Amino acid sequence: MYSYQYPHPAVTTDVVVFTIRDGELAVLLIERGCEPECGRWAIPGGFIEIDEDLETAARRELREETSVEAGELEQLYAFGRPDRDPRERVITVAYVTILRAGQTSIRAASDAADAAWFPMRKLPQLAFDHRKILAMAQDHLHARLDDCTTAIRFLPDEFTLSELKAAHEAILGAPVDKRNFRKRMLARDLIEATGTIRRGGAHRPARLYRAK
Repeated sequence: MYSYQYPHPAVTTDVVVFTIRDGELAVLLIERGCEPECGRWAIPGGFIEIDEDLETAARRELREETSVEAGELEQLYAFGRPDRDPRERVITVAYVTILRAGQTSIRAASDAADAAWFPMRKLPQLAFDHRKILAMAQDHLHARLDDCTTAIRFLPDEFTLSELKAAHEAILGAPVDKRNFRKRMLARDLIEATGTIRRGGAHRPARLYRAK
């Protein structure tokens, strides 16, 4: 076996899982059940196996720690500050994925003592450099919001324009002008009416749309 002259850093993957809960952008975190940072909350993730590629490792760690099966994963960034992990030199590759509201249940497993959703505006004390990772992931989400399909990924297959507007507001954490939003969305030609009207409840009948 070839012996390398230089030491090798370890590699991990972390998965930032966003959803919308109670009208707010929320992220899935796990409570660490072992040292270092035992008892602190963290982004789901862990070390890659020697025969795994990065995305396979990311999906496995997310499934093992939270029982969540990731859909589309988007690679965010590689974080490699030398002192980011007290155990050894660790480089992590972070991914972002989106879950529709109520799409799946979560259950802590593996080395996670607990798993829970937290609003991005009210995060707990986080392990390692995970606050920095979450900040970059949120900035990335904001930058992608001009692409209407990003907000659509938070919604059911069929949705109203009010629901799409609410998704934008949850992601931005700020209100959006209703009239301008409606004009902009319809002009982008990214959504189309389904021909179905939603009726019932206290709300007025509303036209349903879907992504083109």
